[in-house]
Amino acid sequence: MPYVKRNAAGKVIAVFSEPVDDGLEEVAADHLDLEAFLVNDVGATDSDRALLKSDMELARVLEDLIEILIDKNVISFTDLPTAAQSKLLRRHGLRTEFAYVRSLFADEATLAGDSDQEEILIDDDIVLADPYEG
Repeated sequence: MPYVKRNAAGKVIAVFSEPVDDGLEEVAADHLDLEAFLVNDVGATDSDRALLKSDMELARVLEDLIEILIDKNVISFTDLPTAAQSKLLRRHGLRTEFAYVRSLFADEATLAGDSDQEEILIDDDIVLADPYEG
């Protein structure tokens, strides 16, 4: 997971692969603030932006594929390396939190499906247990 440094306004001003300084914040690799920094502030070309967006989309596809393989008992969660297990658990937790926050702010029309706005589908019914947690 990357670590970011923010300015007084909360904007990401630097990214690190490890916590090299106090005051750094660990964020998900697909965090919107990190994406904005990488795409807008680093001087990326249009092709760089397209590649970054594609990488982020592919990461979600791979995550979904792993969940499908686990659901179909093709692989076991514990077959994955410990680092992969931790990352999947962290991402699942973030998605669950996002779904909860989204539900708090969604209006009743959106919840009932009566809205004309594009719907965001979140698959949060898959629960992975951390085998290393007491």
